[in-house]
Amino acid sequence: MAEGAIWSDQERAKKVVEEVKTLKRQLEPFHALKKRVDDGFELSQLLEAESNVDLEMQRSLEAEADAAARALDAIELQHMLRGPDDPRDALLTIHPGAGGTESQDWAEMLMRMYTRWAERRGFDIEVLDLLEGEEAGIKSAEIEIRGQYAFGLLRAEKGVHRLVRISPFDAQARRHTSFASVFVYPVVDDDIEIEIKEDDLRIDVFRASGKGGQHVNKTSSAVRITHLPSGIVVACQNERSQFKNKATALKMLKSRLYEKALEEQEAKKAEVDKQKGDIAFGSQIRSYVFQPYTMVNDHRTELKVGDVQKVMDGDLDQFIEAFLKKQAGKAA
Repeated sequence: MAEGAIWSDQERAKKVVEEVKTLKRQLEPFHALKKRVDDGFELSQLLEAESNVDLEMQRSLEAEADAAARALDAIELQHMLRGPDDPRDALLTIHPGAGGTESQDWAEMLMRMYTRWAERRGFDIEVLDLLEGEEAGIKSAEIEIRGQYAFGLLRAEKGVHRLVRISPFDAQARRHTSFASVFVYPVVDDDIEIEIKEDDLRIDVFRASGKGGQHVNKTSSAVRITHLPSGIVVACQNERSQFKNKATALKMLKSRLYEKALEEQEAKKAEVDKQKGDIAFGSQIRSYVFQPYTMVNDHRTELKVGDVQKVMDGDLDQFIEAFLKKQAGKAA
């Protein structure tokens, strides 16, 4: 009993330390902005006191004003990320829609887009599970993206993404429409209690897929776990160790079950599970048009961007910010 009490106190202390660290991270941008504004104000007073215009000082003041405006935008964005899971890492899954190779290629393009976005932000990326298509593209992908507010930002991407282009796989060069769905889950820490009973799990092991030759895994190191009550299936094959793959797969399952529990709570409150409508095929959140013109159109915010290639290279922040601002407006 005493040992349990000590352990409980240690866990509580750990949580308090983490909360303090989180609060410090939230306050640091504000203090940095205040200092920048104060410095700019002092610089403007010096300029006013000068009888002759100092062009170098004037340019310095303008640069400070621009930097302060960008810092203020960043603080505003952080203020919108106030959900209990927003600071967490994200588990992102991508699945192609109907359409075979065309949709599988589109799913791989989306995977590259999110990888580039994460790299731009300095986030860590780990491909947990990847099932490649026979000809091209991917049949599914599970990616963990680790970074501050990764889930809070990426939850704006949950839904169906639509591609319109002249297919490189069509000998007649016809225009095709493809769909792929993106799901985003918060990565659940060990301090969140999600009960997983061993009797509720079916664990299968298999050989990890590879490109052939020396890359083929000759041992059954990949792990697939089926949670029988919910029907949720997760798999991991990125490690050579079956033990490590199993541990990662259980972590993925825990995140899925946590997200499912949250969705059930929201459904009870709203009496309608709106998220399920958002991810249904045919109700896309965003369209990417490559031909006959170039345009990325977010159907939720009506934000339109003409440079589709820049977006595919990971320039997603404008779409994410527009979505978060709209959500904040609804909440107000």
